[in-house]
Amino acid sequence: MKYIGAHVSAAGGVENAPKNAHDIGATAFALFTKNQRRWTAKPLTPENILGFKKACDTYGYHPDQILAHDSYLINLGHPDKEALEKSRNAFVDEMERCEQLGLGSLNFHPGSHLGKIELDTCLATIADSINIALEKTRGVTAVIENTAGQGTNVGFDFSQLAAIINRVHDKTRVGVCIDTCHAFSAGYDLKSEKGFEDTWQTFDTAIGLKYLKGMHLNDSKKEMGSKVDRHESLGLGTLGMEAFERIAKDDRFDNIPLILETPDSSIWASEINQLKGFCKS
Repeated sequence: MKYIGAHVSAAGGVENAPKNAHDIGATAFALFTKNQRRWTAKPLTPENILGFKKACDTYGYHPDQILAHDSYLINLGHPDKEALEKSRNAFVDEMERCEQLGLGSLNFHPGSHLGKIELDTCLATIADSINIALEKTRGVTAVIENTAGQGTNVGFDFSQLAAIINRVHDKTRVGVCIDTCHAFSAGYDLKSEKGFEDTWQTFDTAIGLKYLKGMHLNDSKKEMGSKVDRHESLGLGTLGMEAFERIAKDDRFDNIPLILETPDSSIWASEINQLKGFCKS
């Protein structure tokens, strides 16, 4: 079964996110459990936690259909010791918030070397950061999102994601979220039929499809290989609608959250409906 949704607002409290997802016809959703542009936030209250769980029950969302996202500020591969510690503490807090809400996955951007350390050192640091967080929490999987390769960000090549996973001690609690815009911008041809199949074969060989825990469905404003992260609405970018139709019809992508982060939230309902239509055709 396909779980299709969007990254919805949790304004006013995380307990509002399930209804926001339901209102656009989503069968999956993503959310921030705190302000994504601040380092700290007030702890979740018992009312927040109970309200979220009740809303999920009311609208029929299971943890497998929900993919939380961490703060954009966190860099688990930071070359500076003090800044790294700050990121690690914030990441543990995000994992703990997911644990409190009964969520099974936290999606995060792996990090950046900032031109100050070698790539391999950065990847090893990210893996160490994940290991620390997994040791301090229970039941939440750390889901690494691929990047477009913009600037000094790592994780744009599947082999880099594999290198991180290989260093994670508990491989039952680590996974990957593939963002279609990021993959295309990083140089993976998801546009052509052959390129699409080659990309997923490369992913399976380098990482393994068993590690795929979610996807972000975004078209791209920029050309393939641009290394520029700019999302576009489905079918309006350089990637095109056929790639998303293939995803919707491919049973390899069943039972994981397929999440829109496209820029025009006013058409999310229609985008979700179109993707559902592909599943039936």
